[in-house]
Amino acid sequence: MSQTRRYEPIDLSRLKTFPTQQRAHKVDVSAVAGLPEANASARELLESLPQFLGASQLCELAAAVEAAVKSDRPVILAMGAHVIKVGCNPIVIDLMKRGIVRGIVFNGAAGIHDFELAQFGQTSEEVADTLTDGRFGMTQEAPAFLAEAAKKGRAEGLGLGAALGALINEKELPHRGISLFGIAAELDVLAALHVGLGTDTVHMHPQASGADIGEASLIDFRRVCRAVTDLGDGGTGGPGGVWINVGSAVILPEVFLKAVSVARNLGADLDAMITANLDMQRHYRVQQNVLTRPVKPGNSFNIIGHHEINLPLLRMMVLQDLEAQR
Repeated sequence: MSQTRRYEPIDLSRLKTFPTQQRAHKVDVSAVAGLPEANASARELLESLPQFLGASQLCELAAAVEAAVKSDRPVILAMGAHVIKVGCNPIVIDLMKRGIVRGIVFNGAAGIHDFELAQFGQTSEEVADTLTDGRFGMTQEAPAFLAEAAKKGRAEGLGLGAALGALINEKELPHRGISLFGIAAELDVLAALHVGLGTDTVHMHPQASGADIGEASLIDFRRVCRAVTDLGDGGTGGPGGVWINVGSAVILPEVFLKAVSVARNLGADLDAMITANLDMQRHYRVQQNVLTRPVKPGNSFNIIGHHEINLPLLRMMVLQDLEAQR
């Protein structure tokens, strides 16, 4: 057994030091927060944000969106239904109407909440209150409407998202002006619903047809694959398109990964593509399938925060960037 060794305090007098100015720095006084006045303009407020971490990445993402729009490349929002449930429909609708967003891609639950907003101006039940007595998901209107949309989407080859929007408009639902799918149908903007069977409340009802839902949703997937082929620079050597994942942890990151594989297999050059994630927390599949595997290093942004804060900020940044270029 070795003897115990006593460690005396080390002599620090021989440490090698150097002037601070010879060191690289991550923080510079020029990037700290500004203090706009109480009556400041939107531009003054946005320009006052400290240029670090999330704020800096949001500004860079806005610049990438602006570059894509100017270069006629698509910007696609891939979103979980929570985006609808926190009141962000008007933001996305405005971006579609301005021609900034060319595609909206959702999970299946979004179709339910968008329909209910269009029909009733209200949506989203308190699950804990209705689950205990078996009333959770047992409303009458959404199952019937979504089943009709799936049948129409399959029979007419529209896909589920486009069929849902078409029905919302055809039936003149009272609040269709706030419907993402209704407005997308009016504007002929890509609108896709990627359904995981058994994950949505409407699947509990007898009207649900696996054949209709599956085929209509598969049409949407193939339309998304087509859109993803357009996210490169189109051979121009300029900026690429932008895919922004907002609040989907599993389904849409998986959809995107497969669409990228299809696009590249068919010859699409996606090296210029930009991806981003806006969510309240970090997720493995988003990190791997949206931010890392599909894109070149440096071509992705991960911005943590609430949708109801980040999306309005991103919209204003993009609008300010586009206005500054006029």
